[in-house]
Amino acid sequence: MDHFLYRDGNLHAEDVAIADIAAQVGAPFYVYSSATLTRHFRLFDEALDWADHLVCYAMKANSNQAVLKLLGDLGAGMDVVSGGEYMRAKAAGIPGERIVFSGVGKTRAEMRLALEGGIRQFNIESEPEMQALSEVASSMGVTVPVTIRVNPDVDAKTHEKIATGKSENKFGIPISRAKEVYAAAAALPGLEVIGIDVHIGSQLTQLEPFGQAFEKVAELTKLLRAEGHDIRRLDLGGGLGIPYERSNDAPPLPQEFGQLAQDKVGHLGCEIEIEPGRLIAGNAGLLVSEVIYVKEGADRQFMIIDAAMNDLIRPAMYGAYHDIVPVIEPAAGVEQVKYDIVGPICESGDTFAKQRMMPPVAAGDLVAFRSAGAYGAVMASEYNSRPLIPEVLVHEDQFAVIRERPTFDEMINRDTIPSWL
Repeated sequence: MDHFLYRDGNLHAEDVAIADIAAQVGAPFYVYSSATLTRHFRLFDEALDWADHLVCYAMKANSNQAVLKLLGDLGAGMDVVSGGEYMRAKAAGIPGERIVFSGVGKTRAEMRLALEGGIRQFNIESEPEMQALSEVASSMGVTVPVTIRVNPDVDAKTHEKIATGKSENKFGIPISRAKEVYAAAAALPGLEVIGIDVHIGSQLTQLEPFGQAFEKVAELTKLLRAEGHDIRRLDLGGGLGIPYERSNDAPPLPQEFGQLAQDKVGHLGCEIEIEPGRLIAGNAGLLVSEVIYVKEGADRQFMIIDAAMNDLIRPAMYGAYHDIVPVIEPAAGVEQVKYDIVGPICESGDTFAKQRMMPPVAAGDLVAFRSAGAYGAVMASEYNSRPLIPEVLVHEDQFAVIRERPTFDEMINRDTIPSWL
């Protein structure tokens, strides 16, 4: 569910007309619904009310400060994967005891940064990382809680570029080696082994892979407890998908995910953490763009818009689908036409959709990409020297720009010409 609906023939974000935002901000821009973000977080929080738990929002989905503060004020923790994300979380007012540090390539500088600023736990991904964290923590005279990420070798049945739980993926340690790795961690100074971490991928649309992974985690918990480890926290990751194409069957709901987790690991008495990102932010955002030209090709029509692959990379990178709708509601029964929907970048890959059926559009019309709140603005670039586009947050009948569009001078002045040129 989202809060982007047609009202009186105009697409609205909550109680604000998209066209009104466009008139003040200028296209293209991202717009997020605070009501949708709030609702989706609460669904996950309620789904885990059977256990002591923390919902740690996966910041990589959308790390705008306003989004982080909104979720933090609701009680969310944060799952971070870099020193920059850690600093963003802290700047948004998230206390260290609600921040979990994940990621396969944590540097010693990032470890020190988090240990100085406060951290809930590190999710360790490898034995070299485990050794490095021990050395950093010991040098600072502190002991840090850790979980170890195990790779359960479960096929998440998702796109190969966002699968993380198969044996050939770079994440975690093989679950078959968990016993010896946990023993090594327990012997290292500066580390307090408190739990298990697992994450099998993103945009999962079936519960079965989660069930397989959680069963393996439950078996491992019993094994490690028998070996003397105090396993009291399970980080079950995230990855629950959203319906990008509205005609598709809906993925499982957070309540179903929570019930599955209870069925598989609830008997262990552990504190539960999850790290959802896409399902909280994805359907909470639109990318709004203006049609520049409609171009007649040899065998097709091109809808050329002012958004581009540097603004939303998912279609070019993953072949991802986004529902694209006109901001002005089309008349009932209007005959649709096929468009290749493309941006202005000098790359053939700057294509959002091919032969997409849509109501007729003309230059100056606005279109909206649904389900663009996650992995949109965070993955954007300034390729072709195109400024990053604004982000807007709506709350009921008001909106605010939460990231400005930089000027050309601001972009250019970040470069430095050496004196010898």
